[in-house]
Amino acid sequence: MSFRTTLTAALAGAVIAVASVYGLSAAGLLPNPNATTSIRSYLLAHPDILVAMSNRLQEEQQNADDAARQAAVNKLGLKPFFDSHLAFITGPANAKTTFIEFFDYNCPFCRASNPAVEAFYNAHKNDARFAFIEFPIKGSDSVAVARLAIAARAQPQKYLAYHFAMMRQQGLVDRKVALAIAREVGLNLPQLQKDAEAPSVTETINNANALAMAADIDGTPAFIVNGRMREGAVTSNQLAHLMRPRAS
Repeated sequence: MSFRTTLTAALAGAVIAVASVYGLSAAGLLPNPNATTSIRSYLLAHPDILVAMSNRLQEEQQNADDAARQAAVNKLGLKPFFDSHLAFITGPANAKTTFIEFFDYNCPFCRASNPAVEAFYNAHKNDARFAFIEFPIKGSDSVAVARLAIAARAQPQKYLAYHFAMMRQQGLVDRKVALAIAREVGLNLPQLQKDAEAPSVTETINNANALAMAADIDGTPAFIVNGRMREGAVTSNQLAHLMRPRAS
């Protein structure tokens, strides 16, 4: 998920709002001269108000972030996301349904979304165009694993089995774990490790980072389904909602 909208920021906003009320009272701009004391007493007796304020601010910030990301995607169009230099692409080239995901193998929200994503892929692999984009933002282990996953594209019949197997993991996926999974799904390990060191893999990660920045994506998972942008975990129902026809 996005790191931009946090509870700390929302609480800070709530504190600012309360401070503003105090300031108005101190300046004599509130009708009741005892308003400051009354407000303080009321808030202490009803702390749920601060929670509601922070939730409202968080929701408003999330909506603003979502709108900014959607506007960025609309401006870019979908073509840049279906670039074999940054994504693993599968499905009919002329499919009307399109599915794009930015992910990190150590992202808990990506893993939580995986059952829905895997079910969606199995249901639509013959009638949708998919772009799976490694976006390793969880540290050096994620980068190392992403390099192996990108290298697995050179063995394309094994890529999705590898991808979904890693997404089903519960603990940290590091290079050792990723190689063990590669062996389980039948990848050629010597070739995989050699390919993972290629400069083109670094270029692929850099391309994904650049496109994420252009699309205002700052967290994982991030989905674009039929042009609709959503950052954060998804369920099957939410993916179905994203698929609905867009208003002209």
